[in-house]
Amino acid sequence: MKHIVSRDNAHFRDLKKLCHSSRERRKAGRIVLDGMHLIESYVNAFGHPEEVVVSEVAVLRDEIARFLEEYAPGRRVTALADALFAELATVDTPSGIMAIAMRPRSVHGLNREADAVLLDGVQDPGNLGSILRTAAAAGFRQVLLSPECAQAWSPKTLRAAMGAHFLLDIHESSDLPAFLAAYRGQSLATVLEASEALHSLDLGSSVAWVFGSEGQGVSGEVAELATRRVHIPMPGKTESLNVAAAAAVCLFETVRQRLSGTS
Repeated sequence: MKHIVSRDNAHFRDLKKLCHSSRERRKAGRIVLDGMHLIESYVNAFGHPEEVVVSEVAVLRDEIARFLEEYAPGRRVTALADALFAELATVDTPSGIMAIAMRPRSVHGLNREADAVLLDGVQDPGNLGSILRTAAAAGFRQVLLSPECAQAWSPKTLRAAMGAHFLLDIHESSDLPAFLAAYRGQSLATVLEASEALHSLDLGSSVAWVFGSEGQGVSGEVAELATRRVHIPMPGKTESLNVAAAAAVCLFETVRQRLSGTS
């Protein structure tokens, strides 16, 4: 285990760039996994990351100590002074452990006959991560992000998704109109003013759900290309749902119908 106590250390400076610069992560083809759960999810999906970084105090925690005991032999582990680790942290309360890993690449191309989730300008990393987590839980494997979406592999999005990334085929900077124009299933855009209600749909066959940005919703061009435009009935006085909540309602209505065999 290598110990670093100076912020002038070259390796520490490189780690700091990776943690706080999306440009550096893209250039290096790396992701930052913050927290034990996210690291273990990566290990289960892809094997060991390239490097594990811990704070001095975190090494004393039972869970982290056990992980390092199994992981450390022959692998790169860097221990940082607590103050230095805090400088790397991307959250208010540092977890005490993070890892640097190769960014996974989708091994499957776009499937225009399978279920899909299309995100049109979802800009909040927390919302994006929550939707990815919901998609994985609901059994939707492919997710397409428009160029205006938040970065799928940023530390904040990764943390919000809680390992869901490693169960999905994520396609960033996707041409959503082109995908919808060629899609062979039913495509559904969630639009507040739509006349058709979610619970009137038959979701038994392949479906591409389209969810829009927090402020503007689904763009006009994308909505026009969808097979149908639908709304979620809201008998209460709330004007709208958070996009992550709306996605959860729609995706699990799809699950409900398929499990029960009814629409």
